[in-house]
Amino acid sequence: MIKKESEKIKAVELRKQGLSYSEILAQIPVAKSSLALWLQSVGLSKKQKQRLTDKKLASALRGGLKKKEQRIERSYRIKTIAEEEIGVLSKRELWLIGVALYWAEGSKEKELRPGSSAKFSNSDQNMIRFFMFWLVKVCGISKERIIPEIYIHESHRDRIPAVIKFWSKETSILVDKFRHIYFKKNKINTRRMNVGNDYYGVLRINILASSELNRKISGWTNGIINSIPKK
Repeated sequence: MIKKESEKIKAVELRKQGLSYSEILAQIPVAKSSLALWLQSVGLSKKQKQRLTDKKLASALRGGLKKKEQRIERSYRIKTIAEEEIGVLSKRELWLIGVALYWAEGSKEKELRPGSSAKFSNSDQNMIRFFMFWLVKVCGISKERIIPEIYIHESHRDRIPAVIKFWSKETSILVDKFRHIYFKKNKINTRRMNVGNDYYGVLRINILASSELNRKISGWTNGIINSIPKK
């Protein structure tokens, strides 16, 4: 009983100093319910209350940062395992990937406009880089037949040399072949995110004399569709 009373006196003194329950319990190992009962009438100054509030916020922040680190680590681990699952792709697999990519992002021949050339547009440099590889290495298209076009917002006019250099590097197309640049008008009220220096517009890849290629891609696409098991 004497021990309990001395623990209560010490707990009250520590509380008056502005310590939190967890800080007091670290020095006085008693039940939290007992501590709450002992300290229910102990008031704190405004400064002490602010310290405890700041401490709680700091603790919450540390907890949030820890969870964020765990989430990033888990995400990295998942992506790494998934990347390794791909392994080495065969030429046929690369060919099929390119067909599906064009199916999603390429221009199709219209019935009212037969003879349309193959065109592919995207702002993702990785997708553009793969499509260039697919054209040249998989389909055997000469780079001389490839004409690049840049579509970009007019607010980036002063960045055109950097934009051309960027796409030239990604496509391995010489800088002097980037002669076609089209500017899109900016809206006054816009929530566009593509306003920084990491924005390079959309690149359209035109393949000269490619109506036959466009028809082949259409046939390849139909082949993929027909391969789906019927119910």
